[in-house]
Amino acid sequence: MREYSPDLTPPWKRAGTVPEVPAEPDLVVEVAGTDFCGAVVACEAGTVTLEDRFGKRRVFPLQPRGFLLEGAVVTLVRPARAPAAPLRTASGSIAVPGARARVARAGRIYVEGRHDAELVERVWGDDLRIEGVVVEYLEGVDDLPAVVAEFAPGPDARLGVLVDHLVPGSKESRIAAAVACEDVLVLGHPYVDVWQAVKPSALGIPAWPQVPRGQDWKTGVCRALGWPENTGAAWQHILSRVTSYKDLEPALLGSVEHLIDHVTA
Repeated sequence: MREYSPDLTPPWKRAGTVPEVPAEPDLVVEVAGTDFCGAVVACEAGTVTLEDRFGKRRVFPLQPRGFLLEGAVVTLVRPARAPAAPLRTASGSIAVPGARARVARAGRIYVEGRHDAELVERVWGDDLRIEGVVVEYLEGVDDLPAVVAEFAPGPDARLGVLVDHLVPGSKESRIAAAVACEDVLVLGHPYVDVWQAVKPSALGIPAWPQVPRGQDWKTGVCRALGWPENTGAAWQHILSRVTSYKDLEPALLGSVEHLIDHVTA
């Protein structure tokens, strides 16, 4: 009779397939053939770094059947990389890498104020170039009727206009109503100046200051915030803190997006 000899081969060395487990961060495993047990803190090509309960870290090769997970033999593998999120423009649109600017459309967007135009360019510039929309500088809303007449808008050449402080009963609202038609859309924001369309949180201030009537608003803001009374420098500081649409108030965002839709329809 043949004498029975027990198989003393450790389970992690025995032949056969075992599950493959991604070495995700914080996964706790034991290294086969050792008494080292730890959590995954890093996984690179061919190796995994484990940290034990005392904070000691060691690097081990990702060899087949090299680890125990809850007492069962497993093969740790490098986790699959998550698909990269699509790049987005400052306006939140999906970016199109390498896209060339489109030939300019006949339609235009006029923006009242140089600061307004710079802010629109900073947030929507990439989108406007892809859509072929040119932004023109409107020096003042009083010039709007003449600009519209000269532009001669039509179905293939729509006109959009962004106006400061467009509130009911104002001079701006009366001029806007006089020129508005199917091919001309005049929108605005309720702020005294486009500076206020930038969220205070983007500038690290609790709120925009209240400036007394009769005082130049921008100068009053600089005084209240303790900034040098140089409104040009102040605007450059404000503009530098705008990195995306998230730094702007919804009232401005909605108007600009609507104008872009109008001229590209």
